[in-house]
Amino acid sequence: MTQALSNEELVRRYAAASARYDLDALASMRHPAWTVDWPQSGERVRGSQAFAAISANYPGGQPIVEIDRIVGSEDHWVVTPGNTVLKIVGSGDFWWSSWIMTYPDGDTYHVVDLIELNEGLVRRETVYWAPPFAAPDWRRPYVADEADRA
Repeated sequence: MTQALSNEELVRRYAAASARYDLDALASMRHPAWTVDWPQSGERVRGSQAFAAISANYPGGQPIVEIDRIVGSEDHWVVTPGNTVLKIVGSGDFWWSSWIMTYPDGDTYHVVDLIELNEGLVRRETVYWAPPFAAPDWRRPYVADEADRA
């Protein structure tokens, strides 16, 4: 008998499988009633088979995903095999992660994924995409620059 994963371990493995597009691993960690909502386009994907079909038919091939961090409550830092640093934080059934996605056409987006767990599996996700943009000069005196955020 295998021991159930902690929520932290589940979300960590889910993020790693997402980054490498391991659709079988993702499906194994999803609740049978899994859905993902994409509010910006108004779409809801129901089930791993529909998600796999979207991935297989993406124009130009699958985007490249780099997971940036996963957030809940306990703070842990890990390094993935690809040397990407993840902030792993965990508590309860509600999590969020941020990542960067580069599409086959070269467009890059910052992504936030709200993750809801149920019965030890990923039950629901809501994903938001935002393209990067140049900060306006007038805000420069009021904000930290890249060096200040390290």
